Amino acid sequence: MIQTNLKKSDFYYDLPQEYIAQTPLTPRDSSRLFFYNREEDKVRHLVFRDISELLQKGDLLVVNNTRVIPARLAAYDIKGRAYETLLLKRIDYTTWEALLKPAKKAKLGSRLIVNEQLSFDVLSISDNGVRIIKFVFDGVFEDILSQVGNVPLPPYITEKLRDKERYQTVYAKVEGSSAAPTAGLHFTPELLQKLQDKGVEVAEILLHVGLGTFRPVKEENVTDHKMHTEFYSVSQEAAETINKAKAEGRRVIAVGTTSVRTLESVADESGKVASGCGETEIFIYPPYNFKVIDAMITNFHLPESTLIMLVSAFAGYPKTMELYRLAVEQKYRFFSFGDAMMIV
Repeated sequence: MIQTNLKKSDFYYDLPQEYIAQTPLTPRDSSRLFFYNREEDKVRHLVFRDISELLQKGDLLVVNNTRVIPARLAAYDIKGRAYETLLLKRIDYTTWEALLKPAKKAKLGSRLIVNEQLSFDVLSISDNGVRIIKFVFDGVFEDILSQVGNVPLPPYITEKLRDKERYQTVYAKVEGSSAAPTAGLHFTPELLQKLQDKGVEVAEILLHVGLGTFRPVKEENVTDHKMHTEFYSVSQEAAETINKAKAEGRRVIAVGTTSVRTLESVADESGKVASGCGETEIFIYPPYNFKVIDAMITNFHLPESTLIMLVSAFAGYPKTMELYRLAVEQKYRFFSFGDAMMIV
């Protein structure tokens, strides 16, 4: 493990509550875009659709085509006590990793009831509080889940989401995420078509967003934080497209930290990407040598999170914290439904 002299508290910044975006903007590409060029050390304040001017023929956008499942369930036990359940990762057809609240009361062997069609048993409890649960149901599981489950919006979003599709990217395909890869929420089909007409390529990869991405860092020593595993998949076609772009010296631009982590998980030291699927627990923080990407599109992330640490590894720690302070001064909208940042 690479050592760092940075502590969790070094990644703290002060954010007024009113800058936390509660609802997505319409249209999607009308959000603001904070653009930073590392080589020129220059900032520009744009609108997201301006990205069509920033990208050039031959650039390769790498997107995460995961789709969010209705992963939040309300359940109760035999005594009538209520539990909030967040599905994290599917192990097999009936077995899942999940978070339960209140956690301490969800003991080993407990049976919790969602409705007359769906209930589950707590099979095991891991060190980090994650439960392994096994569903019992009558019917098709996915159909039942779509009826009883809710979109798992982050806790800092308190307003009800009117259109569930606004917490999905327009290219979301493969169901399995407990949270959206939010950098992709800014793209519209029209904007993607405009980019492709210009000669920008798009490669789709997959990482199912789970606890690894959004679990808070609790340890002050950053290197003591352990990432939870998340499932990824990179097709042979995607790997060949990415490797061809690299070989030809074209820019590889990751859309979202999940795309960055997937690419860095499957690349060798020379930057060549291998196809395949598996579990990743990669944790990227300064200092880090990026092997694949030349630029990234991301949102503004929570203080002291693994995501701001990843951005700091790419843009440099002091510069990232400076950019975040500037974004606060400029009243950008933060977090999942907030504005975007592009770093080249």
